Amino acid sequence: MTAKTRIDVYGRHTVTDMPIYLDHAASTPVDPRVLEAMLPWFTDQPGNAASQHAQGRMASAAVERARGQIASMLGTTGQCVTLVSGATEGCNLAIKGLVRPRLRRGECVHIVTSAIEHPAVLDPIRRLEREGAEVDLVPPTQSGWICPKNIIQKMRDDTAMVSLQWVNNELGTINDVEAVGEACRDRGVLFHCDASQAPGKLPIDLSHMPIDAITISGHKMHGPKGIGALVLQGRAEGRPVEPIFEGGGHERGLRSGTLNVPAIVGFGQASAYVASGGEAERERIAALMDQLRTGLETAQPDAIINGDPGWKVSHILSVTIPSQHPDPLVERLSGIACSSGSACGSARHEPSHVLRAIGLDDAAIANTIRLSLGQTTTREDIDATIGILGSV
Repeated sequence: MTAKTRIDVYGRHTVTDMPIYLDHAASTPVDPRVLEAMLPWFTDQPGNAASQHAQGRMASAAVERARGQIASMLGTTGQCVTLVSGATEGCNLAIKGLVRPRLRRGECVHIVTSAIEHPAVLDPIRRLEREGAEVDLVPPTQSGWICPKNIIQKMRDDTAMVSLQWVNNELGTINDVEAVGEACRDRGVLFHCDASQAPGKLPIDLSHMPIDAITISGHKMHGPKGIGALVLQGRAEGRPVEPIFEGGGHERGLRSGTLNVPAIVGFGQASAYVASGGEAERERIAALMDQLRTGLETAQPDAIINGDPGWKVSHILSVTIPSQHPDPLVERLSGIACSSGSACGSARHEPSHVLRAIGLDDAAIANTIRLSLGQTTTREDIDATIGILGSV
């Protein structure tokens, strides 16, 4: 049988017998313009950015241009941007790197975070807990966001860090990181924010935000996988950070290892496109999400939307569709590429700790999917998705 094709948003012909891709919160397809910028650095320009010959200097200059593009998107300066392999490494470097020096000095160390953080935050914090830190996990509201007052109430005189995600990766709910950051600044506590789901979905200007450390990933914003950034500013700038990797002293000694020039260039280009077209794309995605929610109300009247609809980003929809079917809903949706929760949680074959924290039982979790839209999502995709969801 000959596969049918359609024209996607980039003007490319794509095969339509593949599942509709609605898992952009896990990873986004690389923008063709980003790929085009990357290709010469795989072949024609092989220089190591640490080498002193002409090709090495060209690679170094490309890295610094990209660093500036990333900084500009975030409203910070290039000297605050450390290039890492992704938000997971960035979270580990921020949390362990800033807190461990105090543990090694024998100080009492307390950390506050939420119960619905990504494993990239919860796991390094649990590691520090095994090393002697005390940890408080703040539960979410039933609507899936974290009340700043509850974070503030957990802070103590020995609190070294608060870590709170800007946007929850499963529910799409937005946290008031500005209020939490201001409370941290008033008390002299470092504030780390996992912002992996925020670029392109929310306006970001770190020059006006009381955030000391923030982490993002390229593959969440139509850049390549394997590249991300940790921004250290405010009270974290200039503070001793214990590196995770040693050997070579790259990235001002914070992250040794040969720089991935093609990925960094791609990350920079993706950042530039987010900065230039963010508002228009947010409006387009919001219209598609309205279309999806309206269609879902008709296709599945008993469906339950998880997360406060008035305080969330427009590209993520967590929905529970009640069913007596024994197989998880995500396994019955062969026509849609989506997830049951965090891709990292799915890799561990564990029920979503986020959904459990907002009160869902095992049956509801099994019948919950996360649909996440992105740059390649079209109205036709949404129409087809509604039809598939109406048949389960």
